[in-house]
Amino acid sequence: MGVHELTRAEARRIAVRAQLLDRPRPTALLGVVQRLTLLQADQTAAVAPNADLVLWSRLGSGYRPADLEAALGDQALLELQGMIRPAADLALYRADMTDWPGRGELLDWQEYRRDWLAANRGCRLDILRRLRTDGPLPARELPDSCELRWPSSGWSNDRNVLKMLELMEARGEVAVAGRDGRERLWDLAERIFPDDRVVAAGEAARIRGQRRLQSLGIARSSSAKQPVEPVDVHEAGAPAVIEGLRGRWRADPAQLDQPFTGRTALLSPLDRLVFDRKRMTELFEFEYQLEMYKPVAKRRWGYWAMPILHGDRLVGKLDATADRRAGVLRVDAIHRDVPFTKAMTVAVDREIADLAAWLDLHLDRPLD
Repeated sequence: MGVHELTRAEARRIAVRAQLLDRPRPTALLGVVQRLTLLQADQTAAVAPNADLVLWSRLGSGYRPADLEAALGDQALLELQGMIRPAADLALYRADMTDWPGRGELLDWQEYRRDWLAANRGCRLDILRRLRTDGPLPARELPDSCELRWPSSGWSNDRNVLKMLELMEARGEVAVAGRDGRERLWDLAERIFPDDRVVAAGEAARIRGQRRLQSLGIARSSSAKQPVEPVDVHEAGAPAVIEGLRGRWRADPAQLDQPFTGRTALLSPLDRLVFDRKRMTELFEFEYQLEMYKPVAKRRWGYWAMPILHGDRLVGKLDATADRRAGVLRVDAIHRDVPFTKAMTVAVDREIADLAAWLDLHLDRPLD
């Protein structure tokens, strides 16, 4: 198989098309999740939760959050390690659950999780007993009998039970049964997960790499190991080089030499098109950080600034907040990375108005 030579524009269009952000829009929720492989279940709702924003940006205002809730309730979709995935994909993760915390030589963070779980075996068993008799339950109603506290710089201080549940989830012992508002409800995995086959680890990794590449369109063949969801695809697809960029890339052959019709879209900061910031910077030459963790005085674009896609370019950021108490979508700023043409301005304004209507909020924005 030869190496495909791509311009940066061609690579961008492959990425946008693979993420279902071109025209025509998709129409089926389950089909979108199947193609994207996952929705990050982050509940930050400065505008709307990530999963809802991702689906709205693909499906348009015909999408309703209740549709996602119904798919999770019917177990057509499952929440696994903070990601909403097709239930049928669970078979691709069972071998990893059995081999937790990993195969071969472990990294430091994997060893620490293994040792922390072992040191708190009593707490783990207490949680299993409580869930067996009273589940599903939120983390706050489960016993914290941990002898070794979970250390943290701030975000997970004094959250021993939640960290224990997340590690037990990675082991396949517990699962998310649903939510009470934003709070996860936990139960024994055997009550939640379908009694499905287990795909052998090597084959599962190969299939996941293929599906990840179909979702991303183009990706690095290797990258640093990270928890939950990799951003590389190993040897899936076809080798490619991108003009002006170093490194080994892999492209989805089905996306090569295909026509492209772009559109304008407002993206969640956690959207998979921009989640891999290194790939985003290389392909789109777009400067962006999620600034919700920064002090207000150090923010350049806003707490939950939404990247603006126009065609095959990321052209700016929308700083907006859904003030549900006041009943408005408040637009604080539109940061333009490039000069907007009249057509771009009209298209972006249309998307902002559509976002407000979808949220059932009045639009409150300053006059240009």
